[in-house]
Amino acid sequence: MAVLAYSLGKREINQHFTIKNAKLISLVVVILLLVLHTASRYYGGGDSCEWLLSRGRFLGENVWQPYGCMMHKYKSTEAQSCLAEKRVAFIGDSRIRQLFYSFIRIIDPERGDDGIKHEDIFFKDERSSVNVDFLWYPEANNSMKDRLMSWTLMSETSAKPDVVILGAATWSIKLHSGSSETLQQYKVNLTAIAIHLAKLADHGEVYWVLQDPVNEEVLSENRKMITNQQLALYNEAAADVLNSSKRNGRSRIKLLAASRQAALETITQSVDGLHLPASTKDVGSMILMNSLCNKLLRPIDGSCCQTLPPPNFLQKLSACFFLGSALVFLVLHVLGNNRHRRPVPPDVESLEERKPATAAVPFGPKVPVHALCRMGIIMAYFYLCDRADVFMKEQKFYTHSTFFIPLVYIFILGVFYSENSKETKLLNREQTDEWKGWMQLVILIYHISGASAFIPVYMHVRVLVAAYLFQTGYGHFSFFWLKGDFGLYRVCQVLFRLNFLVLVLCVVMDRPYQFYYFVPLVTFWFVIIYTTLAMWPQILQKKANSNGIWHFGVFAKLTGLLLFICFFAFSQGLFENIFSMWPISQLFELNGSIHEWWFRWKLDRFAVIHGMVFAFIYLVLQKRQVLSEGKGEALISGKISHVLLFLSVVSFITYSIWASSCKTKTECNEMHPYISVVQILSFILIRNIPGYARSIYSSFFAWFGKISLELFICQYHIWLAADTKGILVLIPGNPSLNIMVSTFIFVCVAHEISLITNDLAQVVIPKDSVALLKRLGAVGLFSLVVLLLSRSNHHTPGP
Repeated sequence: MAVLAYSLGKREINQHFTIKNAKLISLVVVILLLVLHTASRYYGGGDSCEWLLSRGRFLGENVWQPYGCMMHKYKSTEAQSCLAEKRVAFIGDSRIRQLFYSFIRIIDPERGDDGIKHEDIFFKDERSSVNVDFLWYPEANNSMKDRLMSWTLMSETSAKPDVVILGAATWSIKLHSGSSETLQQYKVNLTAIAIHLAKLADHGEVYWVLQDPVNEEVLSENRKMITNQQLALYNEAAADVLNSSKRNGRSRIKLLAASRQAALETITQSVDGLHLPASTKDVGSMILMNSLCNKLLRPIDGSCCQTLPPPNFLQKLSACFFLGSALVFLVLHVLGNNRHRRPVPPDVESLEERKPATAAVPFGPKVPVHALCRMGIIMAYFYLCDRADVFMKEQKFYTHSTFFIPLVYIFILGVFYSENSKETKLLNREQTDEWKGWMQLVILIYHISGASAFIPVYMHVRVLVAAYLFQTGYGHFSFFWLKGDFGLYRVCQVLFRLNFLVLVLCVVMDRPYQFYYFVPLVTFWFVIIYTTLAMWPQILQKKANSNGIWHFGVFAKLTGLLLFICFFAFSQGLFENIFSMWPISQLFELNGSIHEWWFRWKLDRFAVIHGMVFAFIYLVLQKRQVLSEGKGEALISGKISHVLLFLSVVSFITYSIWASSCKTKTECNEMHPYISVVQILSFILIRNIPGYARSIYSSFFAWFGKISLELFICQYHIWLAADTKGILVLIPGNPSLNIMVSTFIFVCVAHEISLITNDLAQVVIPKDSVALLKRLGAVGLFSLVVLLLSRSNHHTPGP
């Protein structure tokens, strides 16, 4: 009964919740979210600078998250570059002095708190010529006003501060025992001061720091009159006065309130009840640094206070292209060109190994144009998510629960959707799709949770990436060995399916090809595999079966490939010289360097050849009927299967223990290329030696495996944000609901892109060799023109 209920439950879910219905729901959700976010920014205020300064929350200890945007953690070199030749003035009491010390430690981490109390303190960084001064004015009175007025009257702008950060109240409360008359005088004084602050704000940045709370229980007797109620009244007075100095509806004097919000959570850690822990003041100084420098340095993970650049020429051109496709589709629809779309083949969603589809009914012109229209809508969503000020972004923060709890959920779902496999061969299609699927889901959770900070998880995910490349070597070797299809059509089909989405994103999102590192990696290795096996003599299974000596030929080719890999791995200079040559450099450079490509290539350099060798050994043993691949049969009969299974389990666990004991990523990455294959082979044997294990698979994981490449690429911009540095926020204020909604849309988009890629592949890559060569020539000429234009623009001297 339990099994029957289980089967009926799955059938009921699958019947009512189809992928088509899911996509329609996701489209409606996206439209609603666009309307809501646009309205919220228009009517509720969409200034990320205001968000940064006014509110936020702690993600964990000392990790501050501003509302709706990402805060960059500035290094000393960045701070020096931003503030070079500038003057910064901190004016106030001992709490402002704390902020001053925290601020200058960003510029010079070696600087200590060595100033004299109740005196002015001066700091200058000789390298960047930035001057940061602290001026002791503990009360908002005539003395503070006179200092500010002297700056406004100066004719020399070099002597004026470019940035003024000030605040005061506790001394007024302390000296006058918190009297109401003092509060009224505070308002009067601040009104007079605000006039001069507004003038300074015309030529620089002015920040008023709202008063942080105190821990009343541990205040000394001479400070007992400084209560949080009093501080709230003074903050309210300051906000009322300073917000009145507005121009075009925006206050010229910025209120720093977020540091007060941070202090509310950490004031209990204060030693004297008045001065905050250094870590909390560091939050305030980093907020100030982001407010001052983000618009200048434009860090990708500092979305607060940044205005996004307008679209470039290629982005505008791509928009025109997709709009043109929509118009053509509309015309074709009106004219009644409604040729039916051919049925999608069963393996349309798989990766580079998927077979070209055949169709009884050829494509009409409407189908590819319709595919381009759908792609245009999807690319608009990509652009709005990660290149426009529509949706919010937040930074990642790793905790064990954010990684492992989702992991448990997805594996429960994977087990729930277990089914009998149609094939029982080792690494059959359903099993490899399942393998890709669960690996991709783990990688997605790894990325969104920021788990790279935890070395044991990092090393296991490195094995998953190696396993993908292992499958690349295994799949392509098996295809060429068995089919012998080295034709141009097959090559172009694979290259198109691998690269179509990434090439479109390079244009739409204005990112280099190497930015999506995994696609260049698998494309490179496909070309290497093809070249190795296609070069003379071409050795196929049929030829090897007729004469066993050909097996040595395959062995020689694989040995040659191994030597090629080892040669380049130990010749970094030669490697960099080759891949730095134009036009190859256009494909492999990232930020003007090929270091990232070198790192990615070297890290998993043996994974592909491991997969090829495994495929060769397996196919030879299979042909010689050494293996038992019947339903329910152990892969290898006798005691050998038990021994291999035991060794595989031990090896798998041993690798995990080693990965968990790693001290640094550098140390582990050095060993990774040599030992990652141990865990990969262990998994394959554990999964395939028992007959019952080969007879079942998870359709849930297999479904995701068929779109794993699209999932990996799409996550960059519509699940993560800021080019993977942060998290896309569609539902602010509810992280759990936000992840569920953004994941639902993200998966639907990835699935649709896989269908679009399949549709266009059949049109763009014709089977006729002459037509294919003409198209390749046209594409090559167009690519050359684009590369030459980009090169000339790059070398054009500035004015």
